[in-house]
Amino acid sequence: MAAESRPDQKLIGIFGGTFDPIHFGHLRMAEEVLEATPMEELRFIPARHPPHRSTPSATPDDRTRMLELALHDGNPKLVIDRRELLRSGPSYTLDTLRDIRNETGQNRPLALILGCDAFQGFEGWHRWREIPDLAHLIVITRPGYAVEWPSALDRLLMERETREPLDLEKWAAGCILLLNLTPLAISASGIRERIREGRSIRYLTQSVVIDWINRNKLYRHPEDPFDPQKA
Repeated sequence: MAAESRPDQKLIGIFGGTFDPIHFGHLRMAEEVLEATPMEELRFIPARHPPHRSTPSATPDDRTRMLELALHDGNPKLVIDRRELLRSGPSYTLDTLRDIRNETGQNRPLALILGCDAFQGFEGWHRWREIPDLAHLIVITRPGYAVEWPSALDRLLMERETREPLDLEKWAAGCILLLNLTPLAISASGIRERIREGRSIRYLTQSVVIDWINRNKLYRHPEDPFDPQKA
C-alpha cells in the first residue's frame, strides 16, 4: 500500500481515452463517479497514440476542441489534461501516472478510472504491475453482471480490493474499487458509424459537439456529400 495521504490533499480522478468523439456516455459515467467517491477533480486525458487500439479518426486538435465544448459550463470538477497530446510516442498510462505523481507528490491520492472490459485486458498493458503503486484503480462494472477475471487479476483483486470509496482518500494509491454503474448504451464507434451512414447522432452527444463535427466534416469519407441535417 502507498503512503497515507494528507487531509488537505484530495483525490484526483484520471480518465483516459481517445474521446473520438466525446459523448453522453463518457460524461454521465464521470458524473456518477464524482457522486460515488470523494473526488475533488476528474481529469479527461485524451490519448495521442493509444497503444491498444487504432489511431483515432479525428485529429488531436479536433478531439481536444470537442472535449472543451462538451465540458464548458458543465461540472467544474471535470477538466482536461493535455499531457498525452504533447508527448511523442505511445500514450502509455504508466508514463502519464508517473508525470502526474511527480507533479502532485507522493501523498496525493490518484485514481485511474477503467471500464470493466479495459480491466479484463489489464495484463496486456505496458508494465501493468507498476500501475497500482502509482494510483488506485476504479473499475466500472455493471450491476448484476458477473465477471470472471483472469487469474492474475483475480489475485490482484484479492490483495487490493476495497468496498469503501472513502479508502481512496486514506492512501495515495494501491486500492481497487469495483464501482457498479449502469452505463448509457452509447459508443464513440457507434457515433462514427452513424455519421458514415448518414444517420442522425442527435441526443448522443451535445449539440455543440455535433455542430463542430458538422462544420469540420469529421468522420465522413472525403468524397461524401456534406449534409448537416443528417447529423
